[in-house]
Amino acid sequence: MGNTINKKLFGLDHLRAVAILFVFFFHYFILSNATLKWLPNFLKFGWTGVDLFFVLSGFLISVQLFLPIKLNQAIPIKQFFLKRFFRIIPLYLVVVCIYFCMPFFREKENLPPLWKFLTFTQNIGLDLNAFGAFSHAWSLCVEEHFYLLFPFILFLLHYTGLLKRAYWLVLAIFLLGFATRFYSFTQLYIPRIGQENGWMYWYKHIYYPTYNRLDGILVGVSIAAVYVFLPNVWNRIRNYGNFIFGFGLLILAGCYFLCYDKTAFNASIFGFPLIAIGYGFVVAAAVSETSFLYKWNSRLTTFIATISYSVYLTHKGVIHLTLTFLSDYVMHNNVRLLICMITCISFAYLLHFIVERPFMKWRSRMIEAK
Repeated sequence: MGNTINKKLFGLDHLRAVAILFVFFFHYFILSNATLKWLPNFLKFGWTGVDLFFVLSGFLISVQLFLPIKLNQAIPIKQFFLKRFFRIIPLYLVVVCIYFCMPFFREKENLPPLWKFLTFTQNIGLDLNAFGAFSHAWSLCVEEHFYLLFPFILFLLHYTGLLKRAYWLVLAIFLLGFATRFYSFTQLYIPRIGQENGWMYWYKHIYYPTYNRLDGILVGVSIAAVYVFLPNVWNRIRNYGNFIFGFGLLILAGCYFLCYDKTAFNASIFGFPLIAIGYGFVVAAAVSETSFLYKWNSRLTTFIATISYSVYLTHKGVIHLTLTFLSDYVMHNNVRLLICMITCISFAYLLHFIVERPFMKWRSRMIEAK
C-alpha cells in the first residue's frame, strides 16, 4: 500500500490532460465566436473539466494528509501550507499581474477588484456582465478554500477521535449542497430568468459559489479515505480497474444528457454531484493497478499535466491575443484552433519554466532543510 501511494500515478496525469483539454476547448469555442461547428456537442460537457480537477485535487490533497495519520505521525500542516503556497501562489500572482498591468491580455473588458483576487473571494457574487476578465479563476478560489480549511478540520477530527466517523460530516456537506443549490435556483435565479442577461445569475448564484461546488472535492476526499485507511476494501476495488472506468463513463454519459441544458432545474440540483461521482469512478480506476490508465505511461500526457496549471491560468488571455493577431489572415478554422493550442502551450511552458519550476525547486530545498 505504501509503495502505491509514493509511486507516481501516471493515470492521474492522463486525467489532468483530459481536464485541461476540456476546459481549453470549452473556452476556445466561446472566445472564437462559435466558428468551429464540430465543437458545440462536445462543449455541452466540456465545462465539466473543472469538476474533474476538483475530484483530482480532493484525492491528491487528502492522500498527502491522510498518510501521516495512517503511519501514526503528526499531520504536517506547516509543511502542507508551504507546499501549497509555492505550488499555487507565485504563478497565480504573476498571471494576476499580467491581467492588471497589460489590459490587452484580457479576454473581456473589465476585471473584478484586485482585493478579490488576492483574498480568493472572486467567485463570490461574480458578475460576468460587469467583470468578465479572468473569470476562470473562480475554480482556484474553490480549491483554495478547500486547502485552507481541510487541514484544520482534519486536525480537529483526529484530535477529538472523531476521524473514524468523519464520513457523516462528508455526507452532511454533500447533502447540504443539494439544499444550497435548490435555494439558489428557486430563490435567486428563477426570479431573474426573464431579465436581460438572466443567464448570468445562474453562474453568479449557482455555478461559481464554493458552497455549491464541493461535490467533486468531497468525492475525491472519499476515494482517498478508502485508498489510505481501508486497504482491504481498496484491494478488492482495484482488481476491477477497467470495469470501474467503464462504469464511470456510463454515469458521465447519463450526465451528458441530464446536463445538456446545464441551467435547467435537474442539472443545477443533481448534475454536479452526479458528475462528481462519475469522475470519481474514473479517478479510482486511474489509481487501480489493473486498469489501462494506471499501466499506460505517456510522455505527452505527463507533459500536458505538468503545465496544466499554467495553461489553465493563461489560456483565455493567450487565445484572445492569438485570435486578435490572426484576425487579418484568411485561414481554415481548424488551423486557427491549432495555432491557438500551440501558443497556449508555448506560453504556459514558458511560465512553467521561469516561474513554476524555480519556485518548486526552492520549495524542495526549504523542505529538505527542515
